[in-house]
Amino acid sequence: MAFEPINQTEAAVTQKAPSVRLQFSALLLVMLLSALDQTIVSTALPTIVGELGGLDRLSWVVTAYILSSTIVVPLYGKFGDLFGRKIVLQIAIVLFLLGSVLCGLAQNMTQLVLMRALQGLGGGGLMVISMAAVADVIPPADRGRYQGLFGGVFGLATVIGPLIGGFLVQHASWRWIFYINLPLGLFALVVIGAVFHGSARRNAHEIDYLGAFYLSMALLCIILFTTEGGTVRPWSDPQLWCILAFGLTGIAGFIYEERLAWEPIIPLSLFRDRSFLLCSLIGFIIGLALFGSVTFLPLYLQVVKNATPTQAGLQLIPLMGGLLLTSIVSGRIISRTGKYRLFPILGTLLGAIGMVLLTRISIHSPTWHLYLFTGVLGMGLGLVMQVLVLAVQNSVSASQYGVATSGVTLFRSIGGAIGVALFGAVFTHVLQSGLISRLPEGTVLPRELNPVSVNHLPDALRLGYLDAFGSAIHAVFVMAAGIMALAFILSWFLREAPLRRKS
Repeated sequence: MAFEPINQTEAAVTQKAPSVRLQFSALLLVMLLSALDQTIVSTALPTIVGELGGLDRLSWVVTAYILSSTIVVPLYGKFGDLFGRKIVLQIAIVLFLLGSVLCGLAQNMTQLVLMRALQGLGGGGLMVISMAAVADVIPPADRGRYQGLFGGVFGLATVIGPLIGGFLVQHASWRWIFYINLPLGLFALVVIGAVFHGSARRNAHEIDYLGAFYLSMALLCIILFTTEGGTVRPWSDPQLWCILAFGLTGIAGFIYEERLAWEPIIPLSLFRDRSFLLCSLIGFIIGLALFGSVTFLPLYLQVVKNATPTQAGLQLIPLMGGLLLTSIVSGRIISRTGKYRLFPILGTLLGAIGMVLLTRISIHSPTWHLYLFTGVLGMGLGLVMQVLVLAVQNSVSASQYGVATSGVTLFRSIGGAIGVALFGAVFTHVLQSGLISRLPEGTVLPRELNPVSVNHLPDALRLGYLDAFGSAIHAVFVMAAGIMALAFILSWFLREAPLRRKS
């Protein structure tokens, strides 16, 4: 293993507590870097387009990072198991920081998209290796409270990302949303080098590059299909369905290759493990509903409530607060009782209730409604997100911690990537249909959802635009509520397995 395992007795745990806390603090910082970069860019996109141009490639500033980071998740899990998680995590941090610097130096939109992809190649390893590393230093019975802190950091990044991005854009430059990673990343790199002690032993290995190719092809084509279908390309476009056919071919090729590979990226035997299969499915659904719907909340606040990017971030604090609270509390309860099955059930139920409540949001809703509803949603997510990782790590052998953790993370990332594209297509379709029915024929409207442009419309047009916008938001959360209900049903099939007292 790459990390010095913690001793099994409570006395040894107490003796090593300062070292473990220091290691875990570094992992939390790495997790924050990864999660933050998925959200901090959103509020800066209009400014970036204004300076660099390339409106037609705007979505790829986000998609390029999500896609590249998703593709490499299972590879990092395997590399961590084979080479040790310390060196793999250090390489991921270096790649991430290099991509961050080059993003800040980009002179046109094409350069920025390519550098975001490079940044994602490093970012994909930060989250999965950090979560797998916890399994190396903390025994399963004590792991709940630590995984709960990971969930809190993820929720924190979800909310403060748009807030920090908006602040930097208003008071400095959009380039600082990338440069800000440097001091944090270098500090984490130094701490990891100082306190994590890798094993000198190296395992014989064989990397499944063909499996990685098929997986990359499948993810790229499926995300392209969901991103461009009904927006960039009409559903009747033959090229769109060719893209889907290539994606399905990639899935079939990946499954075939994983059956033959000596060391597959994701061993198919893992799917025979009930906990891994259910946690992967639930994680996929949560990623789909969460990223696909919550992405529109800052947009709602800026367009409908005239909030600045900084204010929109601040108004999502109840979401973060609920997630942080229940992540920490549930983690401590799990460590004390050794039982975790109840939390995904309650979490998905609260998540579904939160989504249903958010369907009631309209252009006339008071802001406190949003605070309450997002707080409920955050509490639900905090009860389930990191418990899924804990359940999987408790059901597999120590040699599979990395690949199993990366598998669950992969499905959640895929769900998030597809959710953003899918819900974006639904939102755009409902909005355009609403505008056609509500506004006079031939009305000229902003080409993008720019809050400033909307607020400068004549009153009659602006009210019609906002009414259509509210209908689109409603459709998004109705869809998300139905998807979260499916996760609630699946969570009942999870089995309770006693947490192991040692790794």
